[in-house]
Amino acid sequence: MPQLDFSQDYVLEDGYVKLMPLKIEHIEYLLGISNEQNLWTYFLDKGNGLENLTNYISSTVHKRKLQKEYPFVVFDKIKKQYAGTTRFYDYSSELKTIKLGHTWYGKDFRGTGLNKRCKYLLFDFAFEILELERVGFGAHVENKISIAAMKSVGCSEEGLLRNFIPSFDGKERADVILLSILKDEWFETVKTELKNKLTKH
Repeated sequence: MPQLDFSQDYVLEDGYVKLMPLKIEHIEYLLGISNEQNLWTYFLDKGNGLENLTNYISSTVHKRKLQKEYPFVVFDKIKKQYAGTTRFYDYSSELKTIKLGHTWYGKDFRGTGLNKRCKYLLFDFAFEILELERVGFGAHVENKISIAAMKSVGCSEEGLLRNFIPSFDGKERADVILLSILKDEWFETVKTELKNKLTKH
């Protein structure tokens, strides 16, 4: 059974996008994007501004050393610019499951097909290299754009975690919507459908 090796520097790429391990030195390339308005609305951990972004990236890089998360920086080969970040987390080699999230891109990279290309590479890695059974996702129930993006790459909605996180005002609680893709779904329909969508960009 293949294992996710947290010490290995995985590079996932096609002719349009390249995903590389996120490192501290990427802060300078992502700082401009991190300051875009409304980018962090639905994130518990904020990365706006140099201090927050430094803490944000340092935290996930440290968690990679602890084998808890595997973060990637996203590079747009066409624009020749860094576009944002994403990461794997909650990996279980025993259960053959993983989660994918903490994904954000600058406004110039949204709606370009970049997210679909990244997801294709990440799903291919999860299901065909690591031979996992399931990739899970979660989103703030009000984050309609993110939920729609997940469904557009083949995710199925499967339920709610009620009152799972603090609300934006800190006074109430908010639900998290759960989605996933299963290995059988990837090989039977999702892979082909997602690949067809990529040819339209």
